[in-house]
Amino acid sequence: MTPALILERERTSNGPEVRKYSWLFCSWDCDLEDIRMASNLPLQGLCFLLSTMAAAPAVELSLKNGRHHCEGRVEVKYQGKWGTVDDYWWSLKDANVVCRQLKCGHALDAPRAAHFGSGVGPIWFTYIVCKGTESTLNECNSFRIRNYRKKNDFHSNGVGVVCSGFVRLAGGDGPCSGQVEVHSGKDWTLVSDGNFTFLTAQIICAELGCGKAVSFLGDVSFRESDRQVWPEEFRCKGDEPELHFCPRVCCPGGACHRRAVQVSCSAYTEVRLMKNGTSQCEGQVEMNISGHWKALCASHWNMANANVVCQQLGCGVAISAPKGAYFVEGSDQIWKARFHCLGAESFLWNCPMTALGIPDCAHGNTASVICSGNQTQVLPQCDDSVSEPAASAGSRESAPNCSDHRQLRLVDGGGPCAGRVEIRYRDSWGTVCDDSWDLNDAHVVCRQLGCGEALNATVSAHFGAGSDSIWLDDVNCTGKESHIWKCPARGWGQHDCRHKEDAGVICSDFLNLRLVSEDQECAGWLEVFYNGTWGSVCHSPMTPMTLSIICRQLGCGHSGTLDSSVVPREGSRLRWVDQIQCRKTDFSLWQCPSGPWKHRSCSAKEEAYISCAGMRPRSCPAAAPCTDQEKLRLRGGDTECSGRVEVWHDGSWGTVCDDSWSLAEAEVVCQQLGCGSALDALQRAAFGPGSGSIWLDEVKCRGRESSLWDCAANPWGQNDCKHEEDAGARCSGKRKALPSSIAGTRPGPNPVRGIFSLSEMLCFILGALLFLVLMILVTQLYRWRAASRALSSFEDALGEAVYEEIDHLVTMKEDLLGGTAQGTDTPAEDYDNAEEVLVPEALAASWMSEGDVPPKENGMMASQTGSSLQFSEEVAGPGKEDSPWLLQGEEGDPGYDDVELNAP
Repeated sequence: MTPALILERERTSNGPEVRKYSWLFCSWDCDLEDIRMASNLPLQGLCFLLSTMAAAPAVELSLKNGRHHCEGRVEVKYQGKWGTVDDYWWSLKDANVVCRQLKCGHALDAPRAAHFGSGVGPIWFTYIVCKGTESTLNECNSFRIRNYRKKNDFHSNGVGVVCSGFVRLAGGDGPCSGQVEVHSGKDWTLVSDGNFTFLTAQIICAELGCGKAVSFLGDVSFRESDRQVWPEEFRCKGDEPELHFCPRVCCPGGACHRRAVQVSCSAYTEVRLMKNGTSQCEGQVEMNISGHWKALCASHWNMANANVVCQQLGCGVAISAPKGAYFVEGSDQIWKARFHCLGAESFLWNCPMTALGIPDCAHGNTASVICSGNQTQVLPQCDDSVSEPAASAGSRESAPNCSDHRQLRLVDGGGPCAGRVEIRYRDSWGTVCDDSWDLNDAHVVCRQLGCGEALNATVSAHFGAGSDSIWLDDVNCTGKESHIWKCPARGWGQHDCRHKEDAGVICSDFLNLRLVSEDQECAGWLEVFYNGTWGSVCHSPMTPMTLSIICRQLGCGHSGTLDSSVVPREGSRLRWVDQIQCRKTDFSLWQCPSGPWKHRSCSAKEEAYISCAGMRPRSCPAAAPCTDQEKLRLRGGDTECSGRVEVWHDGSWGTVCDDSWSLAEAEVVCQQLGCGSALDALQRAAFGPGSGSIWLDEVKCRGRESSLWDCAANPWGQNDCKHEEDAGARCSGKRKALPSSIAGTRPGPNPVRGIFSLSEMLCFILGALLFLVLMILVTQLYRWRAASRALSSFEDALGEAVYEEIDHLVTMKEDLLGGTAQGTDTPAEDYDNAEEVLVPEALAASWMSEGDVPPKENGMMASQTGSSLQFSEEVAGPGKEDSPWLLQGEEGDPGYDDVELNAP
């Protein structure tokens, strides 16, 4: 250590220069900037090295007045006397060295000004400067050890340390659950599960300020395979103040079992039923919360919660859950948090719990339970019918004296009040089909789970496809039933569905959390989603523990800061909640007590803007939050409504494989993008291969889903494809904006567009075209038959006319020939006795108008509708050969012409 003389030059307002000299204590490698900030001196001047001081002798350290041995006022033992350390230049680096020397992990805080109370005796150290990497305080630079206490100095400047501790729980939902680790002085080391007992778990939870141990689990795989294992086993008896003081033994054979142990602590440790001042199997429900017994509020208390209490106490099953039946005047301490049990949990504190925004409980409205009274008592099984009449309002919180093992839950929705509907029936969980699924059905589910009213009844596996059985189909509730299985429906397991039709629910008590910022993912205005609407969160008081829980829940690290310098936002919005006070035992913001939900819990200037220390993959390609429309795009096409399908997931864009890709999937893409209807579903990288991840494969839509995420598909990133198989789509219209979803979720299908699926619409159009063609054919057939009948009548009339004309011609010829024979002499030998016979002009004109052909030489031809009229030689008289159109009499001629009339 080297004292340095710092020359400061200051110029007064009148002009003359004033010189001041200040002493600082520097080492060759000390950080002058740290010294400047600590001393608040400008480092302008000359540093004169005067002398070098020796390192301090070894000293013993201790922390006093803290909650445990790794927290408190720093005290040093020198020459057999305990003394304190002055806080001049005391920093987190110095505190880190103290924590390391005491094997208490790392420093969380370095309080000054006698934060842990004033000490007594001498002040052994002053002006300590550490780098933070030293193993002991002796290695740091300081003045020599001596008593620096002045007269009338009452240790008002004593330093303190808050260390992370000798033990911690890591890798869990918070600081009160996870794998047990202890600090070796250099690093955190895993504790083996060998001979680990529940008493040891209780000591750990108490030391960490996490209430009591509720469970511990051995034979757990290490989170990191190369981690070192603590070489000792702890043998706590249960009365030790900390794990550090528990007896230890070396592991058998010098090698500890390489399996970790996991411990869960809770502020909720015991439960009881109180009646007439005694605990029994019926009465008012009371819980020990952080060492204080409090009655539970009856708001949203249901039979599932009551069942858990009865089973936990060994009192059989719940018979009923009357409200306020056992209330005792003077019970002012009522815990207002709500539990969301399924009914099969071992302990009430294992159920999801919500405290955020819950209003104060009404006077006397305490939860009560009447149990069957004996764990071995067997009740008859309740009727499994799914078509029972709706229960009356008065019986909703009561159950008959029977055992109903059916359970209800919502899965994959981010909380107990949203997700895919699943029912436990005959010891197996199964889903509900979305046929006829509507808000009335969803209301029953939300009320049964104590989640308020239904906001949305989702379809088409909105929260992902389930597995195993599909228990119910065609559920048709009135909305007043107490249980979903009391609604009319098909029988258990009777359905015609697949899991891509699983039904879901979003209830009003569903909560979500986000940070709103234009360009950052882990910093922004804190907003919470409640009752279907996003609203701001007020910053009072917003402790470091609250900020830590918020950032951890958002996946943005384990700490955060409140930024009060940001300019308040403009515009009107809801400011949902204020006075949030998270505890160390709270795993999420929803478990933190706060003021009740209000539309205006604070002013715009009091909205919380938080900056978290960690980073996470961007959930949106641009500003957060975003809609599903902004997580989907088409690339490589000639318009923004055609191209290769790309989706945003886990912080990057990726493609979709063309396995099972059809017009139905393309239709969903086009509608989601606001690009009209799908014209074509292209495969084999028709718009060129993409790059990066292939996020989706085996996408199967029905064509009426509101988002591609609603369609069934393989899990994200699981595929057997290459980018040569990227799917594409070509849509009919130009892109237009679609309304955004609420709460980052997707609404149900559009009631207008969702009436028919794409395949149904195509069938309808093809059917209409087929019907039109059939009508045209029927009309043409009718016209053809009518024309045929008219033509047949015409042919009959024409035939009669021809016969009549021929008969007339033949008669005339006979008369003429007969008259010649009787009234004249025999003609000469060369005289032709044939007379030229002409067809009447009217008849010839009639034939020609119907498309006749000219007469042929071998006879008289008339073409009419393909029919033929022929007069044979037997009718006209005997002759040698067929006669030409004009015949001359020949030798042997009988005296008349052979007439042959051909009419087709």
